Amino acid sequence: MALPKEFHEIAGRVNNWGRWGADDEIGTLNLITDEVVRAAVAEVRTGRRIPLALPLRQGGVQTGLIPGRVDPLHAMVQINQELFGPGTVACSDDVVTMGLQAGTHWDALTHVSHSGKVYNGRPAHTVTAHGGAEFAGIDKARHIVSRGVLLDVARARGVDRLDGGHAVTPEDLDAAEELAGTAVRSGDVVLVRTGQVQVCLAGDKHGYGYPSPGLSIRTPEWFHARDVAAVANDTLTFEIFPPESENLWLPVHALHLVEMGMLQGQNWNLEELSTACGEAGRYAFLLSAMPEPFVGATGTPVAPVAVL
Repeated sequence: MALPKEFHEIAGRVNNWGRWGADDEIGTLNLITDEVVRAAVAEVRTGRRIPLALPLRQGGVQTGLIPGRVDPLHAMVQINQELFGPGTVACSDDVVTMGLQAGTHWDALTHVSHSGKVYNGRPAHTVTAHGGAEFAGIDKARHIVSRGVLLDVARARGVDRLDGGHAVTPEDLDAAEELAGTAVRSGDVVLVRTGQVQVCLAGDKHGYGYPSPGLSIRTPEWFHARDVAAVANDTLTFEIFPPESENLWLPVHALHLVEMGMLQGQNWNLEELSTACGEAGRYAFLLSAMPEPFVGATGTPVAPVAVL
């Protein structure tokens, strides 16, 4: 089924192809300049560090809905082994098999395609079985350190967690920005809290994934207008699920990753951060969210840290 006219109209308004040159592979991360990072460092007041990643473990958030995206399978390959002879220093080593988007992660720009294209108009067939993403793999996003801004939509709406059928709108983002007391600006990484991760933390991973609040198809234009560098939230699917429009699956993914060239993150735990920001009355901070440099990968685990 072809993508609807509404989708293509929004795509035309947010498209960044060629903005940073025909060979660009990092999209809106270009907006994180040295000046942006220096300003982000100035947001640190107390030095309090808040981790935003879920634990990587068997029995994580995956339900089997996406084939092959398995929770981490951890095994020991040596345990206290004296590699260099009796009486020498003994070593223990591990191995992990997992889906790179299984837990808290970034989606690379090549994670989705539409109409046969990925970001910057490159052909979707540049993602191959053996090489992965030949263009715009997650390894090209070499460093993500910037000012982070928490848009606590749940708190702004006066609830602890949004209902499963709630589509986060630009009006919701405006209200959360007003609550934050700071304007989202060019180069920021925006974290959108819905409270949905509470369902996961309570042990109901099926309920966590479905039904889920998430971003509306109307929100990419909000981020585009503010030149946001990347967006992450505390849900499994990032956008509302089931979708707003019947049979229009993952339109926000396509608009962010393909059209805008903007990374997005899922399964971020924003609960402690929400509490800390509420107590401090400050919703901006230094954010470190470095991708693991898997060459050619279409996503990567990340262990982000907010520094207040």
